[in-house]
Amino acid sequence: MTSQAYQDRYEQLLAQDMYSLNTAEKEGALLPVIQALHQHHKLHSPAYSRLVQHYRDQPDTIEDVPFLAVRLFKLFSLSSISDDDVFRVLQSSGTTSQTPAKVILDRITSARQSKALVKIMQNFIGKQRLPLLVIDAPSVLKNKALSARAAGIQGMAFFGRQTVYALNDDMTLNTDALNSFQKLYADQPVLVFGFTFMVWTCFLEALKAQKLSLSLPHGALIHSGGWKKLTDKQVDNPTFKREVTRLTGIPRVHNFYGMAEQVGTVFVECEQGHLHVPEMADILIRDPYSLAVCENKTQGLIQVISSIPTSYPGFSLLTEDVGRVLGQDDCSCGRSGKYFEVLGRLPKTEVRGCSDTQVSV
Repeated sequence: MTSQAYQDRYEQLLAQDMYSLNTAEKEGALLPVIQALHQHHKLHSPAYSRLVQHYRDQPDTIEDVPFLAVRLFKLFSLSSISDDDVFRVLQSSGTTSQTPAKVILDRITSARQSKALVKIMQNFIGKQRLPLLVIDAPSVLKNKALSARAAGIQGMAFFGRQTVYALNDDMTLNTDALNSFQKLYADQPVLVFGFTFMVWTCFLEALKAQKLSLSLPHGALIHSGGWKKLTDKQVDNPTFKREVTRLTGIPRVHNFYGMAEQVGTVFVECEQGHLHVPEMADILIRDPYSLAVCENKTQGLIQVISSIPTSYPGFSLLTEDVGRVLGQDDCSCGRSGKYFEVLGRLPKTEVRGCSDTQVSV
């Protein structure tokens, strides 16, 4: 399949009403796109070609698609484009003990990510651009390297207007900005975005400590990331939602699952608390020992598949997250396709996968 044929197939996927295809219909539409990506990266990424050299030439099903261990992007700079075509390098939010992943983007892949994100999010928050409150500091956008936090804020900016930042550069509450935002928009729909751990520690806990609260009864909060740190604090999803509503009045809270290695492909939590798989992506659960695909409701390692990236070989990744598929085509929210939950992170053990192939990348 040529690059143009891939693009045509991808555009057909993107043109579908989001969450309208049942699981069988979606696999029929998605598989040719993923097959094309597999061939594309074999041709344009010598590292990917070596890593998958022992796999069959063309996967027959989504389950047969080769996958790379996601940690590879922390160890190597994997690319399917020339240096001249690099538009930006996205870095995950690594800590002092964790090397950040590096994701190589060209302009085409970056634009494709943005379009996909818009299509997915509009299904949950509508098409109207809303006043946007970002639970972060404006300085996060000033760093030369584009971090996952900055990329997330830039992505959500497509849905917002008149953006206000809730935090000062030292991560304290900007109470003047919050009071002004509340005064202007308390009686209309607003959008609030932040990373889960920061929403809890820098925003909600700060409001409690200062005995403050907001009233945004028509707001929606979109958040993601940092659940492991909150689990250590014994904060689960229901507790998080309850505190958001209690302290801010926001009635709609949507978590989403996503990662820097597959920006644009996000799995958003519906009104029933289930994470949904969009048309341009898929989720498989694999046994951590045999790597066989698990049946529904059996927990294992999450494999994420995306039809978006052509600039780097990150379209099929075995994560170190544990989850399970809860069902397909029958969620009471009315959306078709698979829905699933994330149960946590794998303990620090070696994960098998394509990256175990002994080759130089």
